[in-house]
Amino acid sequence: MTGLARGDLSALEADAGISRLLETLKASPELGGFGNYHHVFESSAGFEGFTVAEGANPTLGHVGQRTISPTFVFTSYFDAAMEDTSVQAMVQRIVEIHPWEVPVIEVSGPLSVSSSAASAPAPEAMQERIAS
Repeated sequence: MTGLARGDLSALEADAGISRLLETLKASPELGGFGNYHHVFESSAGFEGFTVAEGANPTLGHVGQRTISPTFVFTSYFDAAMEDTSVQAMVQRIVEIHPWEVPVIEVSGPLSVSSSAASAPAPEAMQERIAS
């Protein structure tokens, strides 16, 4: 996290957990597909807070202790038409590589992403339409 805060993007590859996540993204064609763009993701560094409950086996913190830890937020996307079983398998792959006992993973409803660059007519075509 210190390297990222300094703007050192190579820190992503240097961190074993984040590096495994990026490798999983590359190896999962169903993740991060946006037409002509592949392996799309967004990330941010932040903080996460939790209190460890009895019976937990935390990677960080102790039972009964309020813990604030640095966190790496990773967001990627998949096709809304993907079968539920495929989504579950994809989430399970992420759980298997995650270093925490219980990783926080959110799956939200479908979004529509469009690009005006692909659909906007070229200026010459616009002028031809106006002139005709």
